[in-house]
Amino acid sequence: MKARNRLAILLWLLLALLLAGCSAWPLVPAGPMPEALAALQSDAQVTVATEPWLVFQPTGQEPGVGLILYPGARVDARAYAPAARAIAAEGYVVVIVPMPQDLAVLAPDSAAAVIAAMPSVGHWTVGGHSMGGAMAASFVHRNPALVQGLVLWASYPGPADDLSGASLAAVSIYGTRDGWSTPAKIDASRPLLPPTTRFVAVDGGNHAQFGWYGDQLNDQTATISRADQQAQMVAATVDLLAHLQGEGQGR
Repeated sequence: MKARNRLAILLWLLLALLLAGCSAWPLVPAGPMPEALAALQSDAQVTVATEPWLVFQPTGQEPGVGLILYPGARVDARAYAPAARAIAAEGYVVVIVPMPQDLAVLAPDSAAAVIAAMPSVGHWTVGGHSMGGAMAASFVHRNPALVQGLVLWASYPGPADDLSGASLAAVSIYGTRDGWSTPAKIDASRPLLPPTTRFVAVDGGNHAQFGWYGDQLNDQTATISRADQQAQMVAATVDLLAHLQGEGQGR
């Protein structure tokens, strides 16, 4: 049984690496840039906790809508802190889940523990970057009752995680100069997502600039700044969360 489980994990890993567009497996995880470390500090606008997850909350508020983020393969979870902080500043709780060996494929059900630990959040969106997004889609596929939204940053679901019939708010945000999750691959993923999915192209954006961890092997060179790409992806993500918040207030 243990051997079978190890084989299943290996197959998932190989599939996710292909589907999520990850580069050659780095020996050392991509660490956070200084901007990411600075975003981990609490202030009057956003409160940050770092154990057991990276949790960003608007100070003095208890949001009813939350976002759980899975990092890309072999990327330090802290590299997504600036985006999480910006989203939290708009009135949402954001939880980045550090992964074993920095691989979401090894813990694709991590979102369940977050949801159970925060019962005051009534509407959850799960998402992620690259492999993290693929594993988020897998979680949503297997736990439809727990999640109301899906956010994909330079990512797309695998064939086994068909969400085309799901009652789900979804957004797929991608860069036009992404060397891994290319626009063609994103376009090919449309039949696997709900027909209402919003596709947002970040013109000039690439794969690595969805986080703050530097450049990535075999990625294309972005023609916009990392800050500009981040602002566009945050805005599109907040739009989806605002939609869920509106649904919750309408009930």
